[in-house]
Amino acid sequence: MKKLPLHIQIVIALILGIAWAVASSLFGWTSFTMDWIKPFGDIFIKVLKMIAVPLVLFSVITGINSLGGGAALGRLGAKTLGFYLVTTVFAITVGLFLVNTIRPGDWVGKDNQIVNRMKYELWAEENHVVIKDDQHFLTDPSYGDYLDSAQVALQSEVSTISTDEKLQSAFEAAQQQKDKGPLDFLTSMVPDNLFGALVEPEMLQVIFFAILFGLVMISLPKDKTTTMYGFVDSANEIFIKMVDLVMKFAPFFVFCLMAGAMAKLAGDDLGAMLNTFKALGIYSLTVVVGLIFMAFVIYPCVIAYRIQKVSNMSFGKSYTYFMKGIRPAQLLAFSTSSSAATLPVTIECVNDNIGVEEEISSFVLPIGATVNMDGTSLYQAVAVVFLAQFHMIDLDFAQQMTIVLTATLASIGSAAVPSAGLIMLILVLTSVGLNPAWIAIIFPIDRILDMCRTVVNVTGDATVSTLVAQTENKLSIVDREE
Repeated sequence: MKKLPLHIQIVIALILGIAWAVASSLFGWTSFTMDWIKPFGDIFIKVLKMIAVPLVLFSVITGINSLGGGAALGRLGAKTLGFYLVTTVFAITVGLFLVNTIRPGDWVGKDNQIVNRMKYELWAEENHVVIKDDQHFLTDPSYGDYLDSAQVALQSEVSTISTDEKLQSAFEAAQQQKDKGPLDFLTSMVPDNLFGALVEPEMLQVIFFAILFGLVMISLPKDKTTTMYGFVDSANEIFIKMVDLVMKFAPFFVFCLMAGAMAKLAGDDLGAMLNTFKALGIYSLTVVVGLIFMAFVIYPCVIAYRIQKVSNMSFGKSYTYFMKGIRPAQLLAFSTSSSAATLPVTIECVNDNIGVEEEISSFVLPIGATVNMDGTSLYQAVAVVFLAQFHMIDLDFAQQMTIVLTATLASIGSAAVPSAGLIMLILVLTSVGLNPAWIAIIFPIDRILDMCRTVVNVTGDATVSTLVAQTENKLSIVDREE
């Protein structure tokens, strides 16, 4: 019997993991699942993160050595950042178009919207925030019957934030980010302690050191660096091989990840799981439609067009070639919700399945895992406008352009870890004068959407890597069985 491809094994593991979580809820096995199954999923993420940091360090140095520095490195860097910026802005634009067309916030009902609107005005009054659309429901006697409900809702909102540790930590992190200066992103890229950057890990700082180390290496005479070249090259190969080894057991670990994640959502009450999936359904659907459009239409169609230029494939076959090549990375991104944890597998897929030369992928992908958050940016655009609609607030064109700018800047350096998007969302809400506490409304379903948007983040990284490789004549189509 022919062995199933890895991506098929991972899909089966995902389905079995969800099925196990449902069974756990029905039969009261949640405690067993959390104690004896979930830890293996946690181990998997830790192993991938353990590999990711040294892999980034050695692969970036190797890539710079291959490029030779100078004009080639500068050109590659400009293309990489330029393509990442374009894809991010496009993703945000797609999100804004969908949320303004579908208007999921209006589905809450007129009475609820009025209560929410008055709650917003009470908050704005307390915090000396200017009302964005110059409408004032609090002073309109026709809405007097809604005031008590609005006050109770505002108090409940404050209570939710104050009692949830994760939301509290997100607010604290957002405040620290907000207090930083305009050039802080530059100073934060430079590590004051390399080992601290490796331990945290701070990917941008690791990349900065790797670029500096690589540039200095190629500037020295060969006889002074021969041993170091050998060491870096060997270390890079060892970590790549380590990824191969770990991925052999990926289906088992993915099963454990999904079983643990879904069981945690449900507890011993299956209804809790079903309600989690049903809550804010139209909003979730809007986000998912946007993410699917980016991951399965825009990215692969752009690459299919480019692959046609370097092969004899038809457009349809080029599309399939790219999507099959990155599928293991997409599935792993969905199960881990972490671009950083998925990075070793993304590099392997782009190199071995797509045919991007290692000197390109080793430079472009680590940067993308840190600065390219297309899925997160799209989600932020939809979430902010949805929350405004939910509270009967109409954001004008200028305010929505502020969302584009803030979400783009917020995505740069956003931590490539689960739920970092919540921190960025607080900043975007604040930028347009809305209550950041509203993240509590969408928080219950954030984990599910986080899994989906990480797929888009990783697919965007692979797309830009392939695009840069094609423009640099560093893309070699892999002859593989379809």
